[in-house]
Amino acid sequence: MKTLTTVALGLASLLVPIVSLPAEKSVPNSSVAEPTLRYIQSNGIRMRVAEMGKGPLVILVHGWPESWYSWRHQLPALAAAGYHVVAPDMRGYGKTDKPQAVESYDIHQLTADIVGIVDAMGEKTAILVGHDWGAIVAWQSMLLHPKRFTALVAMSVPYSGHGQQSLVQTLQKSLGDNFFYILYFQEPGVAEKEFDADPRGILSRLYLSPDSPREAPTITDPKRAAGGWIPRMGAPKGLPAWLTQADLDYYVSEYTQAGFRGGINYYRNFHHNWQNTPQLADAKVTSPVYFIAGDKDVVIRGATAETLKASMKNAVP
Repeated sequence: MKTLTTVALGLASLLVPIVSLPAEKSVPNSSVAEPTLRYIQSNGIRMRVAEMGKGPLVILVHGWPESWYSWRHQLPALAAAGYHVVAPDMRGYGKTDKPQAVESYDIHQLTADIVGIVDAMGEKTAILVGHDWGAIVAWQSMLLHPKRFTALVAMSVPYSGHGQQSLVQTLQKSLGDNFFYILYFQEPGVAEKEFDADPRGILSRLYLSPDSPREAPTITDPKRAAGGWIPRMGAPKGLPAWLTQADLDYYVSEYTQAGFRGGINYYRNFHHNWQNTPQLADAKVTSPVYFIAGDKDVVIRGATAETLKASMKNAVP
């Protein structure tokens, strides 16, 4: 696997207490240069983007349940390193448009949104950085639009190719009637109703690691029929140093106005995406790639660097 180091080094600013808060919100002032927040047209929708710096274009693609604000540390760091860095609210999130149809959130639309950002910035190509669902979109952008993206930093979610069945099919076979959030999200209207009723409850639980101090969960039955997701995760007993109350309040305000349906619709397209990308069965990412994951990241479930490299070797030589 080829490596990309310059942009990835800027991501180390995650460990630095840089605060960059949006001017349109009632939040504490920051001594750090703030990004410009503006709207662009991309792939037929209006997208809000945070933007800083001049130089080669880097697009930061957030995951779920997040927003452009998830990149508040990296925006100034990458701008200072000599990049024109853009972090959008993805389709369905924040103040970006939120189409109603579930199929409006399939991988072809999501990757076309990223291509549209490159066009809106007046560029031919860009470097991609993606985390969580943003990594999925970034991997697929590299494969579906290889001439538009020159390098990738993927965080948390590796790419091992186009499987023999969709992720949803795999989970349904392995978990049956047991609760798992991706299967919960397949039920129309259910998860978003729960989360829209208590955005602070779901966000505060998801942003902290599972081993953080928490109250006891109120649902312990593993069966999906026992109830939703929030009661299955104990309420946090406090916030860690890296997540301030102002940070959490900003996320809560964004989801209070935007709702959760848009982001959940990404998950509802897992099977559809698998069915509609047969051309990726033997596709490979040939541009430089740098993969980053936390050693306590539940997504990789304790996998070692060697295991992750091995899982990607066929699709990411």
